[in-house]
Amino acid sequence: MKLRPLSHLALLASAIPVSVFADGAFYGDPPDAIHPWAIHDMNRAQPARVEPGTFSSQEQPGKPPSDAVVLFDGSEGAIANWEADKTPTVETKWVVKDGTLQCVPGSGYVRSKEEFSDCQLHIEWSAPSEVKGDSQGRGNSGIFLMGQVEVQVLDNYNNPTYADGFAGSVYGINPPMANPLQAPGAWQVYDIVFRRPLFKDGQQIDPGYLTVFVNGVLVQDHTPIDGGGGHRARSKPRPFPDQGPLKLQDHGNPVRYRNIWYRPLPKRALDGGDTSVMSPEATLAKRAEIAKTIREDAATKQGVDQMLRLMESLCYAPNEGAWNQVRQEAEAFGKMIADTPAEKIESKKGEIMRVHGALQYMTKFKLLPGDLSLVNQLATVIKVREWDKKK
Repeated sequence: MKLRPLSHLALLASAIPVSVFADGAFYGDPPDAIHPWAIHDMNRAQPARVEPGTFSSQEQPGKPPSDAVVLFDGSEGAIANWEADKTPTVETKWVVKDGTLQCVPGSGYVRSKEEFSDCQLHIEWSAPSEVKGDSQGRGNSGIFLMGQVEVQVLDNYNNPTYADGFAGSVYGINPPMANPLQAPGAWQVYDIVFRRPLFKDGQQIDPGYLTVFVNGVLVQDHTPIDGGGGHRARSKPRPFPDQGPLKLQDHGNPVRYRNIWYRPLPKRALDGGDTSVMSPEATLAKRAEIAKTIREDAATKQGVDQMLRLMESLCYAPNEGAWNQVRQEAEAFGKMIADTPAEKIESKKGEIMRVHGALQYMTKFKLLPGDLSLVNQLATVIKVREWDKKK
């Protein structure tokens, strides 16, 4: 008998509670045309362990998480991670003072030597405690992701200005939803999630986004980048480079920075990364990859464990060899149960229930033929023994 190909109709069956398959591998619906994993899928990669950092206080910057790339930690040597923007061969005139990276007005932008793309960025800044100027002339600087799009830095504590140039704005594009700034001289904490625009064949397929928290308050909620913004002129969608530096603006005010770090983010599906929803083509490829890994693991097992693991592989992709092996092992298992004396069948309950649960799942979603003799054989044993009744 040949293994039936997986039909999209079967794979898109409605979510109905089913028996646990293969010791908890599945609880619900199997993979389908755009989801390469099952619901509650134990074959999905476990999240990487990251040791969390600590929160900053006004007196002391916090500690970055364990997987962060630190761009400025307050040490004197940290200036080596930065260079003048316009003349990178010339040492920047920004200075490290009292554990902070401070803008020297008139020295120009500074940029990180490190280049990166999609990221979680943490950065803290402080406007001068002595208030001078108003509107855009008071504690002004800027944070440029990849050097392309600006999240505004400005002392807007009791200082009105145009909304799309407010602190926490995506400059020239979108005002912040709130003004949670502390008084001048205090440390302001920005946490930014950045996704660059994506283009394919000259066409934009993802506009890119910025999510920004200021002092723990959400001020930009997945805001489209809309070309990157800028001063006075409306920007238009455009591709960004694959990577770029972090730039900090010299706008004529001695703004200070500290505790600057980023965490690179995984690629989006449109950029070649994995996600829970993929194109049909990417889904099929991913499912084939998962099925192959499970078959390789099955080869290290024996008996019922091997049969269940091979059945599991068939939930992702059909495979003639795997099906033939499942059929052979199912026949052998059925014969073993038939040859077991009635007084000893209780000792086989665990194995019988495991295999029966797997077969229920596989036949429900039409991943195995419904006429497999072992299905009815095990169902009969379970009914006679009343193992299916709650005690």
